[in-house]
Amino acid sequence: MAKVAPFLLHHATPLPNLKLHTPPRSTSLHARHSTPGLARCATTTTTTVLQDEEPFSLERYMASKAATVNEALDRALPPGHPERLLESMRYSLLAGGKRVRPMLALAACALVGGGEAAAEPVACAVEMVHAMSLVHDDLPCMDDDDLRRGRPTNHVAFSVSTALLAGDALLALAFEHLARGCADRGVPADRALRAVAELAGAVGAGGLAAGQVVDLASEGADVGLATLEYIHVHKTARLLEAAAVCGAIVAGGDDEEVEGVRRYARYVGLLFQVVDDVLDVTRTSEQLGKTAGKDVATDKATYPKLMGVDGARAYAAELVASAEAELDRFDAARTEPLRHLARFIAYRQH
Repeated sequence: MAKVAPFLLHHATPLPNLKLHTPPRSTSLHARHSTPGLARCATTTTTTVLQDEEPFSLERYMASKAATVNEALDRALPPGHPERLLESMRYSLLAGGKRVRPMLALAACALVGGGEAAAEPVACAVEMVHAMSLVHDDLPCMDDDDLRRGRPTNHVAFSVSTALLAGDALLALAFEHLARGCADRGVPADRALRAVAELAGAVGAGGLAAGQVVDLASEGADVGLATLEYIHVHKTARLLEAAAVCGAIVAGGDDEEVEGVRRYARYVGLLFQVVDDVLDVTRTSEQLGKTAGKDVATDKATYPKLMGVDGARAYAAELVASAEAELDRFDAARTEPLRHLARFIAYRQH
C-alpha cells in the first residue's frame, strides 16, 4: 500500500510535516482502469452452474443514486413561504452536480450491511450542508465567484443577503432532516445521535469552518504543504468523511468498520481536492462549469503550485491506492461502488 501522511487517518491527529512518496508509474493518474466481470456460482434446485455477472457500472450506479437523492431532496424542500427564501434554497440544493457525498453515505451504509432507506436522511443532510457551503463560499466576502455549475451563483441570482440566509436555512434543515428522517425509519436513537454529532463536527471549528478561515488567511501568503493539507482536510475532506461515516453508523457498523470507512473517506476527500486543484489549472471554465484559474488569480496555495502538476497527479494516484487498500477488510462484492467511486474522483475531467 502506498504511504500517505499519517495525520490523514484521523481528524484529531496533530499535523506533522508531510512526507510524500511518489507511487510507481503504473499508478499514474492518467492510467486507465478496468474491472473484469466477477464470476459467481448461481445455485438452482438441481445443479450449480458458473455464471458471469454483468460487470459493475459506476455510470449506472451514479445515475441511479443521483436520481434517488434528487427526488428525496425535492420532497425534503418543497416550494413554500417565504417564497424568495425557498426559491433561493432550492436553486442551489437542486442544481444537480455529481452527488458524490450522498453516494458515499449510501455506499458506506451498504458496505456494512445496511439498507439504503436508513441512509437516505444522511445522504440528503450532507448534500444540504454541501449546498450551504457552496452558497457561502461564493459570496463576495469569501471567494467572490459568479459562476457555479454552469449558471449564476446564488447571490448573483437572488441577492447577497438572501443567499446568506438561504445557506443558514439549509444548514438548519440538514440537521432537522437527519434527526426526523432517522426517527421515521426506525434508526435507533443512539445511532442517529452519533450521526448528528459526526456531521456537526465536520461543519464547525473542527471541520469546514476551520479549513475555510485558514484558506482565506493564506491568500497571498507563503504557505507550505502542511498548512495546505490542513486547509483541505478540513475544508473538503472532512465533509466527505462525515458522509461515509454517518452512512456506516446508521447502518449499525461496528467500531472497526466505521473507522475503516473513515480512513477510506479521508483519503478520498483529500483526493477530491488534489484533483480539483489540478483541474483548476488544466481545464476551462466551460469544461468545469465554474470559474477556472481562480486559485492562480488570487494567489492561493494549491497542490500544483507547491508540487507541480505532475507531482500533484502522483500524489492523487497514491491517495487512490491507499483508499482502496482500506476496503480490503470488507466483503469484496460490497466494496465495488466505493472502489469505482475513488477512481472516478481521481480520473474525472470536471
